[in-house]
Amino acid sequence: MLRRINRDRLYSILLISPSIILIALFVYGFIGWSVWVSFSSWEGLRPDMTFRGVHNFVRLFSNPRFHIDIRNTIIFTVFFLTACIGVGLSLAVVLDQRIRGENFFRSLFLFPMAVSFIVTGVVWRWLLAPGDPAIGRLTGVNVILDQLNLPPLKWYTDPTILHISASSQLGQFLESVGLGFLANPLYGIPVALISIVIAATWQMSGFVMAMYLAGLRGIPEELREAARVDGANELQVYRHIVLPMLRPVTLSAVIILGHISLKIFDLVAAMSKRGPGFATDVPAYFMFETTFHGNNFAQGASIAIFMLVTVSFLIVHYLIYSSRTEAEV
Repeated sequence: MLRRINRDRLYSILLISPSIILIALFVYGFIGWSVWVSFSSWEGLRPDMTFRGVHNFVRLFSNPRFHIDIRNTIIFTVFFLTACIGVGLSLAVVLDQRIRGENFFRSLFLFPMAVSFIVTGVVWRWLLAPGDPAIGRLTGVNVILDQLNLPPLKWYTDPTILHISASSQLGQFLESVGLGFLANPLYGIPVALISIVIAATWQMSGFVMAMYLAGLRGIPEELREAARVDGANELQVYRHIVLPMLRPVTLSAVIILGHISLKIFDLVAAMSKRGPGFATDVPAYFMFETTFHGNNFAQGASIAIFMLVTVSFLIVHYLIYSSRTEAEV
């Protein structure tokens, strides 16, 4: 019996060993290679693996473009998560009412997940193309705005940065309390980035809807009925019963959407690239240009490692939380 168990274990190890070897080589091996390159002096087509220490990271964090990329990533993440969770939860609540045609609408809302971010970026680039309002030639969504007697928008070509004016009362107050740096345009919101958020929300909100709908269908109806019997209205039922029980779903959605937003590249590359004045630039696109256009492989690797660390920080905390939750259960 013991010999048979050892034999089955050996067969299991042999069965998964190719996958283990490939993952070790093409995932962790390349991660290790990128770390090594990030500490090197490789700044041209010819490899130069001379150890340079943290020089590439110091130069990266002193680069004004990288500061803009960090701002854009934070703003995109906040708007993207808020919009996806808000839209996804709202759609899930509506579908949870057992409306007619639920299967059709569920498939319709999930359809954007069937296309890639590249396709999404191309389509929304067409839809949000501003045209030339100066000569009255409008395209995309601006045609609809014109029909509604609304001013056309520049969308992803708008260089405007919404920030607190230093001469305003709020700006003067921030200056008086030592927070005057918040009036710097670097800490503002690029208008062009909103177009990227709209396109990303269109693609991912259906996925969030599916997650919330599965969570809603997993809540026993008896709990809701008991709350209604106690005098709670529908708003109170969702506030005190449903939403607290959906916290694990919300956490999962935040982790999944968060890691997408931290490494977003294809949507930005297909839709607006860097945008006007780096308004839509992100670390992944900066890494792409630095590595493959500028041939500065060491600096590009340092950007990649920074992105890896930020994403890992998010994922590791989620794994720790999940393991603790499973242990408690």
